[in-house]
Amino acid sequence: MRLGPDINETLARARADLRIGVPVVFTSAEGAALVMAAETADETRLSALRAAGLGPVLAITARRAETLKARAYDGDVARIVLPEGADMRWVLAVADPKDDLRYPMKGPLESVRTGGAALHRLALTLCKVARLLPAALVAEVADPLALARAEQLTVVDADAARLALEVSAELQEIVAARVPITVAENTRLHVFRPEDGSEEHYAIEIGRPDRSKPVLARLHSACFTGDLMGSLKCDCGPQLRGALAQMGAEGAGILLYLNQEGRGIGLANKMRAYSLQDQGFDTVEANHRLGFEDDERDFRVGSAILKELGFGATRLMTNNPAKIDMMEKTGVTVVERVPLVVGETAHNHDYLKVKAAKSGHLL
Repeated sequence: MRLGPDINETLARARADLRIGVPVVFTSAEGAALVMAAETADETRLSALRAAGLGPVLAITARRAETLKARAYDGDVARIVLPEGADMRWVLAVADPKDDLRYPMKGPLESVRTGGAALHRLALTLCKVARLLPAALVAEVADPLALARAEQLTVVDADAARLALEVSAELQEIVAARVPITVAENTRLHVFRPEDGSEEHYAIEIGRPDRSKPVLARLHSACFTGDLMGSLKCDCGPQLRGALAQMGAEGAGILLYLNQEGRGIGLANKMRAYSLQDQGFDTVEANHRLGFEDDERDFRVGSAILKELGFGATRLMTNNPAKIDMMEKTGVTVVERVPLVVGETAHNHDYLKVKAAKSGHLL
């Protein structure tokens, strides 16, 4: 009998713990560490770590380190030494770029050069998956299981976690039902739930597309501000409505609504990026200052849903070559790229220029 969690379920627990400020424990062949997300950690727990002789370092991405002029000796990760007396205000000032221009002098920052950074790298990955700032307090521990038992902390097998995070979680269709919409009354909504407990994704099926032929499809990443609020800062809302309208006009199509807000960084971090844009940074620069890559989305999710629905080929509505590449790599043939250039405004003109110049979009 096995009632306990597998690695995906354990990672779901760990994500939830980090989001509410509870530490988790990583174990691996190379050592063990206690991890707290910088964004949600508090002074009480930081003080408790120090009182126990567990001096943490602050792990940040190389993108964030570049902004701070800190050395990233581990390639994509920098391990920053906490100065004596550094409190959570200092930690957050390093992790969160909101006040970089107001208080630019945070250093000089000392980076750790010796030892491995594998657990620190995993900590940043888990922070990203939890839609938190990619910054984590990481303290090496000698007896991780005793610490976890004493403090009732989630224990994560780091080696198994790395393997699990490298692949997209299996998706299961939970339900499908008819939902008449303005552009097509013959429409069904399919709900897909990942087995790792992360956000659900949706497939809007217009008409009855022939599974033996390439389907007109769009992979649309959720955009609360554009899709629901009608924001003029992006072209997402017009793309959503334009794609549905074209599918309705043709009588068939599949729009995948993927919960990967803000190019995969989540709504809160997207609003942080917007705030940085108000300070004069473009979309890519803002993401980098936050510690993220240009685009953190996983388009394999879209491929998996299309195949689950019975489609092996598509006419893909996109301006993004990366979506086409990922479809092809994961076994869905793209027979045609259908451009979707709509929604330019005075507010998003520069945003669209950056999309083309820095992210390779075909606009």
